[in-house]
Order: sequence, then structure tokens, then C-alpha cells
Amino acid sequence: MNFLVKWKQRLEERKLWEVFIYLFFGVLTTIVNIAVHFTCLDVFGWHYMVATVVSWVVSILFAFVTNKRWVFHSKTETSIEWVMEFSKFVFYRLLSLVMDMGSMYVLIELIHTGDIVAKIFTQVLVVVANYVFSKFLIFTRK
Repeated sequence: MNFLVKWKQRLEERKLWEVFIYLFFGVLTTIVNIAVHFTCLDVFGWHYMVATVVSWVVSILFAFVTNKRWVFHSKTETSIEWVMEFSKFVFYRLLSLVMDMGSMYVLIELIHTGDIVAKIFTQVLVVVANYVFSKFLIFTRK
């Protein structure tokens, strides 16, 4: 346990802890997204675009909670502030959904890659974009 505490302190000293914890929760969010996506495809037999939307909704709810609480430690004092923050979060996640769906379309329909390759590629793209959105446009400290 002592090793983990020292490791965290080193990352904090180098200003890398936030990036690390964001990536940790980003990986978890990606796992949630992919698990829901392929459950929709394989269990329910839905079209990949429908599966992409459903997996997006579930994963952004997970991401909002983890980003707000454990990554950016955002505190909202009023319900209006919370609604504004959540609205910005949803808006920028909608933007990344467009990136996700556009990339899925190009990779599957035009380039003819497999579902798994396309989904993994798009999730890396989305995680990077979402960090930038969250850090600089959503969870800004006053």
C-alpha cells in the first residue's frame, strides 16, 4: 500500500495525477461503452448505430459521475450550477457522439473494418477529445 501512496505523490508532484485518474476512469468508461455496445449487438441484435447511441448514453452517465467526483473534484453549490455543468457535459458528449458515429460509419461502411477495431479506434479518439472538453470547457474552477 505504501508503494501506491508514493506513486500517487510522484504523479501529483509532476502534475500528472489528474491525467492518470482521468485515463483510469476513461478506460472504465470505454469498457462500459464497449460492453453495452456489444450486448446490444449480440444479445438484442440491434443495428450498430442504435447500439452506439445506447452505449453512449450509459457511458456518459457513468463518465459524468466519475469526472465530477473523482477526476475534477467539481463542487456545485446550487442546482442551477449543477444543471449548467451537466448541460455542458451533455453538449460536449453529444459532439463526441457525432465524432464516434461518424468514425464508426467511415470505418465500418467505407473502409470495411470489423466492429471491434472500429469501436476501439473511435473510443481512443473520443477519450482524448472528452478530456480536453472536460478540463477546459466543463469542469472549470472558478
